[in-house]
Amino acid sequence: MALNAKEFALEAVRLLNEKKAVDVILLDLANVSLIADYFIICNGTSKIQTRALCDHLLENLPGEEGYSLLRVEGYRDASWILMDYGVLVIHIFIAEERSFYNLERLWGKATVIDSEPSTASS
Repeated sequence: MALNAKEFALEAVRLLNEKKAVDVILLDLANVSLIADYFIICNGTSKIQTRALCDHLLENLPGEEGYSLLRVEGYRDASWILMDYGVLVIHIFIAEERSFYNLERLWGKATVIDSEPSTASS
């Protein structure tokens, strides 16, 4: 079954959380920008972890669903890795870079999507 763009973005969030990404935020940009429908902004605790987060997505984010990776930028330096899937752009920072660029403020008109797994007990 093919994932829609939001499900694809939520799967990326799940994978990032699986590898202990810090402060993962999913933004809906569909009504704000033509760049992409969704942005994920997160950070790792080190450059080693930012690369590990990127590698985990490269290995596990489904590419056969019609959302192919268009490009990866910044992998070598690893202080800000950008992964562009067309409808979804993923920004993986180290904390200092994330604070400096403050994309959350830049895209302040975007809707933040609750991507936390449900904690309701049955």
